[in-house]
Amino acid sequence: MEPFHTYEGKVAILDRADIDTDQIIPKQFLKSIERSGFGKNLFHDWRFLDGDVTQPNPEFTLNQSKSQGAGILLTGENFGCGSSREHAPWALRDYGFRVILAPSFADIFYGNAVKNGILPIRLPEKELLLIKEKILSDEIEELSVDLRAQTIQLKHPTLTHKEEYRFEIESFIKESLIKGLDEIGLSLKKEKIISSFEEKYFRAFPYIIPSERIL
Repeated sequence: MEPFHTYEGKVAILDRADIDTDQIIPKQFLKSIERSGFGKNLFHDWRFLDGDVTQPNPEFTLNQSKSQGAGILLTGENFGCGSSREHAPWALRDYGFRVILAPSFADIFYGNAVKNGILPIRLPEKELLLIKEKILSDEIEELSVDLRAQTIQLKHPTLTHKEEYRFEIESFIKESLIKGLDEIGLSLKKEKIISSFEEKYFRAFPYIIPSERIL
């Protein structure tokens, strides 16, 4: 998993609550267990007017020029509710999103996002509204997110003062993202201990032979 330290980028605003995983990546596109290739179908039913992804919906935020190249998504409460499909953060990450700002997230989605290198940030609705208004009025162009400092800084060439917001995050999740460690990576940190245990175990119980040793 790619480590996350800081990220600076444009913001796409998807001002809806209770966006479920079937809207993030509809079920008909869950045809692979690879993590890539899902971005083109992200928010498919909202982004396109046809099933062949040839007619973009001009009213949808990701199809508007202001959102092109955005790596930060600002959205509503309970984001990622519904089924537990990991394809949802795969699609968001493949599209290019590294940060999601919302008042709240569905628990399973939150965990899946972190495991795929996406930083989900919970902010009070009042603060999100202020950020959204500044983006829509062109007072700011980008946000700068610093995970170590746990800050979000508003950026615009004409801003003469520093304006930022702080966010809270669990220390374990913060460390995992900074070091780029998912659950497999965390387990492999103890590879020597695991190997030592296996050797002792199979010496003590030689009649238990794992399939890979037979091969």
